[in-house]
Amino acid sequence: MAHPVNLSLRQFLGGGLWLGQEQGLSEADAIAKLKAAGGLVLEIAQNDNRLDVSFLSAQGKVTDELIAPVQFIPRLAQLNLRGTEVTDAGLVAVGKAVSLVRLHLEKTKVTDAGVANLKTLVNLEYLNLYGTELTDAGLAQLSGLAKLKTLYVWQTKVTDAGVMALQQALPMLKIVRGT
Repeated sequence: MAHPVNLSLRQFLGGGLWLGQEQGLSEADAIAKLKAAGGLVLEIAQNDNRLDVSFLSAQGKVTDELIAPVQFIPRLAQLNLRGTEVTDAGLVAVGKAVSLVRLHLEKTKVTDAGVANLKTLVNLEYLNLYGTELTDAGLAQLSGLAKLKTLYVWQTKVTDAGVMALQQALPMLKIVRGT
């Protein structure tokens, strides 16, 4: 009788970090890892202990592996990954951060495949996908985000038809396409 071989992706690839490696991190450990990767982690306000995580001033490359701990921060409300090396693989972890209200993905390497992981972000009100490879197929993935109020999609590959279809699904959504 054959027995399945249980190798982790890390073992299969011969070492290195992988997105599932951080299973079971405490929020404090996840915050420490994000800070070590160059992330700025701050409470939103004195009377609001939700967290804002930004990599705008990070030194060096910010990759999928470095942002994986975001999935272990239940107080995460805002995440700014603008201009980082984050790809579709990194959005798997981001999609698990269901408390997110604001998400900046402008000028990242995400595509429609990655955007599909955002369907779980039911509290999302703001999403910036400016300068990504988003098409109408990715845009359609957002139609279930009932709380989404503002979406930036300029310098993407979305069409008038794709925007109209999403606008019909989410009539209160402001879609900014730029000029």
